[in-house]
Amino acid sequence: MSVELLDAAGRRRSPATVPGYRRGCPPRNKDRRYPADPPRVEEIIAVMRAACTGVHGARIRALIVILWRAGLRIQEALALAETDLEQRRGSILVRRGKGGKRREVGMDDWAWEQVEPWRQLRAQMPVGPLLCVIHGPTRGRAWSQTGARAELRRLAAIAGVRRRFAPHQLRHAHAVEMAREGVPLPVIQRQLGHAHLGGTSTYLQGIDTTEIINTIHARPAPMIPANAGIRL
Repeated sequence: MSVELLDAAGRRRSPATVPGYRRGCPPRNKDRRYPADPPRVEEIIAVMRAACTGVHGARIRALIVILWRAGLRIQEALALAETDLEQRRGSILVRRGKGGKRREVGMDDWAWEQVEPWRQLRAQMPVGPLLCVIHGPTRGRAWSQTGARAELRRLAAIAGVRRRFAPHQLRHAHAVEMAREGVPLPVIQRQLGHAHLGGTSTYLQGIDTTEIINTIHARPAPMIPANAGIRL
């Protein structure tokens, strides 16, 4: 005999909300590989502008900036505490990254300016994760990855971005932009928290082919010393 599930208000509860409902069922995107296709700067800015001007808009803009300008993974960003951000040094402390590793990353001044409105609003809520639930009985508790991803997809559709706009794509954009700015590969590796340079190199596959062609095409002609003569 099945027992009807009820929530705290006495309303019928969907079985899908019960922990372990899909236990043993592989996710729909299991073993699926997405190509390195980071969004362009103008697309990211368009998504940020598509967010509302209220507290929800401040939160999603803060998330986008932390993923994009600090290169954090989505689980790392959502696990941040308010005290993990140190604006004076321009650093963010990741207490438990992939593999349980702890690291510090940097973030630029422009990014701190974008995060500051949310930090001021967050100070008025219960103590908890930096990126938290805003309303309801769980106010101040951790924001779920599902909710954050859904909000990013919704805003990308409103902004007219015609490509996959997921948290990891913003992390890819961070790596590609640093490589274009001439940041050494070992620094990019440390910033992203990769154990091996091979993982970092995979992220840089998102560099546009046109950029590679233009860079090689602009190479100077081969030069030989004047005293070597012209005979081969």
